[in-house]
Amino acid sequence: MTKRKLTDLVSSFVLFVSLSINSLAMGHKSPNITIAVEVGVILDDLDSLSAKVWLSCINMALSDFYIGSHASSFTRVVLNVRDSEEDTVDAAAAALDLIKNTQVQAILGPKSSMQAKFVIDLGNKAQVPIISFSATDPSLTSIRSPYFYRAAQNDSSQVKAISAIIQAFGWREAVPIYVDNEYGEGIIPYLVDALQEVEARVPYRSVIPPEATEDQLDAELSKLMTMQTRVFIVHMLPSLGSRLFAKAREKGMMDEGYVWIMTNGLTNLLSTTNASVINSMQGALGVRTYVPRTEEYINFRNRWKRQFQKKNPTIIDAELDVPSLWAYDAAFALAMAVEIVGTTNFGFKKANASTNSSNDLGSIGISQNGPELCKSLSGTKFRGLSGDFSFVDGQLQASVFEMVNVLGDATKTIGFWTPQSGLVKKLNLITTSGPYSTSKSNVGPIIWPGDSTSVPKGWEIPTNGKRLRVGVPVENGYPQFVKVVYDSSTNTIHVAGYVIDIFNAAMGKLKYNVAYDFIPFANPDGTSAGTYDDLVHQVFLGNFDAVAADATIRANRSLYVDFTLPYTESGVVMVVPTKDRKSKSAWIFLKPLTLNLWLTSAFFFVFVGSVVWVLEHRINDEFRGPPAHQVGTVFWFSFSTMVFAQRERVIGNLARSVEIVWMFVVLILTQSYTASLTSLLTSQELQPTFTNILDLINNKEYIGYKNGSFVRDLLIDRGVDPSKLRPYTSREECDVFLTNGSAKGGIAAAIDETPNIRLFLAKYCKKYTMIGPIFRTDGFGFVFPKGSPLVPDVSRAILVVNEGNDTTDAENKWFAPEGTCSDTSPTISDSNSLGLDSFWSLFLIVGVSASLALLIFTVSFFNRHWHVFTATRGDSVWRRFMVMLRTFDQRDLSSHTFRKSSGSRDGETYNFGATAVEDSPNSYSTCPPSPASGHSDHPEILITAEGAHPRMGEQNRSKAQTSDTVPQQPGEILLTP
Repeated sequence: MTKRKLTDLVSSFVLFVSLSINSLAMGHKSPNITIAVEVGVILDDLDSLSAKVWLSCINMALSDFYIGSHASSFTRVVLNVRDSEEDTVDAAAAALDLIKNTQVQAILGPKSSMQAKFVIDLGNKAQVPIISFSATDPSLTSIRSPYFYRAAQNDSSQVKAISAIIQAFGWREAVPIYVDNEYGEGIIPYLVDALQEVEARVPYRSVIPPEATEDQLDAELSKLMTMQTRVFIVHMLPSLGSRLFAKAREKGMMDEGYVWIMTNGLTNLLSTTNASVINSMQGALGVRTYVPRTEEYINFRNRWKRQFQKKNPTIIDAELDVPSLWAYDAAFALAMAVEIVGTTNFGFKKANASTNSSNDLGSIGISQNGPELCKSLSGTKFRGLSGDFSFVDGQLQASVFEMVNVLGDATKTIGFWTPQSGLVKKLNLITTSGPYSTSKSNVGPIIWPGDSTSVPKGWEIPTNGKRLRVGVPVENGYPQFVKVVYDSSTNTIHVAGYVIDIFNAAMGKLKYNVAYDFIPFANPDGTSAGTYDDLVHQVFLGNFDAVAADATIRANRSLYVDFTLPYTESGVVMVVPTKDRKSKSAWIFLKPLTLNLWLTSAFFFVFVGSVVWVLEHRINDEFRGPPAHQVGTVFWFSFSTMVFAQRERVIGNLARSVEIVWMFVVLILTQSYTASLTSLLTSQELQPTFTNILDLINNKEYIGYKNGSFVRDLLIDRGVDPSKLRPYTSREECDVFLTNGSAKGGIAAAIDETPNIRLFLAKYCKKYTMIGPIFRTDGFGFVFPKGSPLVPDVSRAILVVNEGNDTTDAENKWFAPEGTCSDTSPTISDSNSLGLDSFWSLFLIVGVSASLALLIFTVSFFNRHWHVFTATRGDSVWRRFMVMLRTFDQRDLSSHTFRKSSGSRDGETYNFGATAVEDSPNSYSTCPPSPASGHSDHPEILITAEGAHPRMGEQNRSKAQTSDTVPQQPGEILLTP
């Protein structure tokens, strides 16, 4: 130890003298006075390859800094190298010696995270910055010492990249394999959290001792082979990792079907790993820190190889690894910080020196330059060999990770991961924005273990592993679903039923063999060990590997187990007794049609009758007469068409067209009404006693449910009084309860899942009917542990089973109707009435045709009598309207009906409002009686075929004053204002 220290001091002094002479030579006109700044370096096993590579990079960093652009610097870092001999205590002793005796201003190292914890405490006490380029344990961050700087990436920064790979290939489980020390344990909490975020489970954690023997490695790997999971995440240093992979290859665990993912603790050092070790890692994936292959990096690598080969001629083909680049950048950053601080205050303030012991912690001095040096380090930023170099809270910031695939004696890049974009196939350092991706399309082609190009599914059923323990219920009240029979003579258990047949069929459809045993969920005496919730919970506890039962897929259960796709129909329904309600309703004849349809029909009866009256009034004597008679005719004609008993003969073509459409509609309405009423009086005699759960709650009726079912909690959540719930255990007991009713200690309704109720009605279809579904559920499903890789495969197998004949065969075998029941009872709807929505198009056709006929008649009427309307020009609108109305009330003598019998209607008198109208073949007037007190000053108007003419005035009518009517010529109409 003393000889090595002396050698290091001599080499450091020689380097210092050479740098000083070179500096004086460059500045001979203004010679610089350089100050030596002592810096410690603590490495493991200085004779090892990694220590030699790292130390050579540190020396080259100082040489590049001082001989290059900083040749005029006033400070010179002098290295004081110590060997920790891979021991934590020796590392602490070396740090104490450097701080107390050498009074170093900073320390580069130590190598491991365990050593760093002790050294950080010493540095914090002496205010000496500790800069580690290889201690990656996340727990070091929690120390929060202002004098600790990590010039390496925190191990926790890579867990997101690892979880992105897991998510990209859809693996649901992964087993971490890590060394049993602080380095190995530090990453695990972060790794587990990251895997849980992508819904991947960690079913087991494999812990390997740091000094594990070959037998220990063999035993642990053998245990892993008996598990289903085939995805392993290895986190350890190459010294142990190389032995682990060699043993895994020996046991056949590097064959097809396995997935190995290495953290950067292994991958960052692969370039300096022996080729035989890499050969045992074929097909493995790795995550390593991305190092940009810049021109500076390439030039440095070439220079370093020449110098390293010159100083170490016995080492052939040495390579740089990522920690060596961090070592270079850390030394360069320290030289920059020292130069910024200046050449003063490099001494130590002596502490209370009560003893002369060199190992006395109480005598450690305090660096006067420490706080300033820390401030300078925190502000140091530059583009280093490993990328952008800067400290944030003393930590080197994570940037980009490179995904590699071990092939041959090297690695192949298959993609990158960035915090902003996730997985990317090609890295663009300029533009890193975009959506976060975990798609495997952003990963290049991979050669998996066993030289396979097929993506491993991540799990296998081990041939030498345990058989699956499949839990089944006992005493569930429905043996058709699951039936457990104990054979005392042979001490065996026989399990059968619909659920068992479907489970066996689904497992038989898998592309691989799965061995399993059915285990009853029972007490030692054979009785049930709990409810269905308790049975499902056993999977979460690990007592069962699966459950094959009529277990409903529920949201609260899915929080701790996984369900397959449902293998039965879904829904919670209600079964109630039926009774005859026909004789109890005196108004049943109104039920075939809804109120809206009744009102609409009545309106159109009146509307169509009115339209026909308007169209027939001027040409058909059967639609004429006193007003009361005509109103009666409208209603009689309208409603008599309902039974096609109208006696009035329709003459006009327009009225006939309206009547034809209306008769067609009436025919459909009457036939539909008759069919619906017949159905109500015959086939729909049996009605459910209750049609919804609210009626049961309001009437305070008792409700039944299958004992142990989740339906009880569901009903309580919906507001049912728990005291009004009664459990039953079998179909027969449910029948007894329903027969007795609430008043006799029974129930008014039973509520259960659809498959159970259909099985009940297969035996009791004549007495009860099914209502619902009243609640929605997802049906029955098989239960597996959370994240089980069997779930998607079994779900796909269930789809295959349902599409084939297996499900039908099982239903015919276990759910065949019993007795007189040929089929289960259908669900009864709450309403059997016909509504307006079924006939609105017919009413629309009637309305359009009647309105169109009325419009044609109105246009034709006004066109023929427009001279009457224009003859009263200047009068009020009301008088002109009344004139046209009186004209409409007259017979249309031009109609063929009156031309055939023109003299048969003499002497008829109608009273239209307050005006008496006398019909005669030779005289017809619309003039009201003259007032008794005098005559109007307005002239009378005579309307003839030639037009309208004023008639004689007051002075010319004196002879006619005693007459009640004004003489007219045939074809004339006299209008008196």
